[in-house]
Amino acid sequence: MTHNPHATSSHIKKNSKPHLKRHHQKTMIKALLTSSARNIISRTFSTNNHVQIVEVSPRDGLQNVTQTIDTNAKIELIQRLASAGINKIECGAFVSPKAVPQMSDSSIVVKEVMGSVRELSVLVPNVRGLERAMEILADDDDSNSITNTCISSCVTEIAVFGSASEQFSHNNINCSISESIDRFREVTDIVKEHYPKVKIRGYVSCVLGCPYEGLNITPDAVARVAEQLVAIGCHEISLGDTIGVGTPRRTVDMLRCVKAAIGADGANNATAAAASLAVHFHDTYGQALANIHAAVTEEDIRIIDASVAGLGGCPYAPGASGNVATEDVVYMLHGMGMETGIDLEQLVLAGAFISDVLGQESRSRTAQAIMAKKQQSSSSSSLGKGRCSSR
Repeated sequence: MTHNPHATSSHIKKNSKPHLKRHHQKTMIKALLTSSARNIISRTFSTNNHVQIVEVSPRDGLQNVTQTIDTNAKIELIQRLASAGINKIECGAFVSPKAVPQMSDSSIVVKEVMGSVRELSVLVPNVRGLERAMEILADDDDSNSITNTCISSCVTEIAVFGSASEQFSHNNINCSISESIDRFREVTDIVKEHYPKVKIRGYVSCVLGCPYEGLNITPDAVARVAEQLVAIGCHEISLGDTIGVGTPRRTVDMLRCVKAAIGADGANNATAAAASLAVHFHDTYGQALANIHAAVTEEDIRIIDASVAGLGGCPYAPGASGNVATEDVVYMLHGMGMETGIDLEQLVLAGAFISDVLGQESRSRTAQAIMAKKQQSSSSSSLGKGRCSSR
């Protein structure tokens, strides 16, 4: 701007206002385009409306049930879930039979459902568990190549289970967070060397609260564990609200922190140094669906863990209720215009089957409503037939 020596002070003051106003507007616009605002823009234009459901009921849902569940019932549950359109199912755990007796038949269950499940995942907490799982892991033979269109004839994913809480880690797996990562590294190194087609999933529990440390679990603490799991080879990180105390705002804050740590972009796309993110909610305070809605709409999370009939719980988390019910999640997602590839009615029947086996009602509100409608329709039909025959 050229200086005018003849301009009066009042003239300068009068004519500078529009310039200052325009400058202020530009500054405001620039300030609004922060990383947070750019994330909002990227979310607005996200075109990915497919959500993958990871069904965890055969493992996480049943592992703490005290009554003995027949192996054939577990197999039938998995087959029903697969028939309903669920492609990825966590089918068992290779853990100590003394610690988790319900999972002692995992080898039998997994072998029986291999031809039914597209993506078959098992929990493998340490090398000893890995040794038990080795005979059914995918090898590097071309005949066992795993694609999105084939039915798996082997285990396609193993999962390791860590925590963002030191106290929970000690109570759950008897070691510190740092020690747990060292254990998992031994497992992942073997898998990467000998079973390169097998993917590795990393669970992080207590991401929004802990039964021992309360709500003192910071997003940074969660991010540090997630970052370490990615570093040892996990392709996917499942973030679990173990005691169900999370709220939508805290969920979003935690997800943003983890994304920044592992390098996931605004649409949750994995970079070369990052992993995809999944969410895993328990419904203790009735916030699970609200948290999932926030994760999907605000942070573009597209992988959700759920358990049919709301089965599950944690023996080390007093008062924690079951996992969010798969039926409720699918009903909500379909109502949002999202795609899951799942037949809701078949899913409800799978939940009714295992609930009957356990001798309890389904915790899914969606399942309760659909089954009630079916019963009402059946009763009306029977009454109609009766009236017709009496004429």
